[in-house]
Amino acid sequence: MLLRKLSTFGGAAKTFAKVVPTNLKGKSKSSQEWLTRQLRDPYVERAKMMNYRCRSAFKLLEIDNKYGLVKPGHTVIDCGASPGSWTQIAVKQSNADEGLPGKPKGMVVGVDLLQIYPIEHAILFGNSDFLRKETQDKIRASLGERRVDCVLSDMAPNASGIRALDQENITTLCYAVLRFAILMSTPNASLLMKVWDNGDVPKLEKSILEYYKTVKRVKPRASRDDSAENFILARGFVGIER
Repeated sequence: MLLRKLSTFGGAAKTFAKVVPTNLKGKSKSSQEWLTRQLRDPYVERAKMMNYRCRSAFKLLEIDNKYGLVKPGHTVIDCGASPGSWTQIAVKQSNADEGLPGKPKGMVVGVDLLQIYPIEHAILFGNSDFLRKETQDKIRASLGERRVDCVLSDMAPNASGIRALDQENITTLCYAVLRFAILMSTPNASLLMKVWDNGDVPKLEKSILEYYKTVKRVKPRASRDDSAENFILARGFVGIER
């Protein structure tokens, strides 16, 4: 049996068996490739072991452990939240679940075009299009007087197969998230959002730098090697006027 080691966050390396899928008869080639990749992916196995809803949890964990985005007492917006792994982490890190006695209690709001099954201590807006004004109004109403300390976005459009169109669509999502963050963030807040490598990203980064002290691109280890995804990390929100 072929074994593979995977380093843990703050712990020793663990070893997982590399599984070979069976019962692929009748499935399309793309379905077979997806299933094979899932079964051989150690992050998928770890997500199940740690009760995270999907492997993307480890992308946020790695970034947050390195940069300290979400802290107890923080108000966090998770855009593109379904199925909910980033929201799960934000609930813990912000202390929205009051799991850290003596620390301030945070608040987490998740939104997605897809359904989101309930997550304790989080406010969720499933079947809701973030690009629509009424959805953003619902988020604002749920916050009350709170301002946002961290905006997260793992949103991505359904791939059309037309590269230029896909790039345009994800850039549109990023600018929508940026506009919301500019209007709702507290001073020194952070922003983390997914992008796909394309020629529009430097222009987007330049736009973000008008409102944040630092902007950089990061690619966590949990991002697949063959994926074009990166994450733009902006820190130190300075507001509309410097």
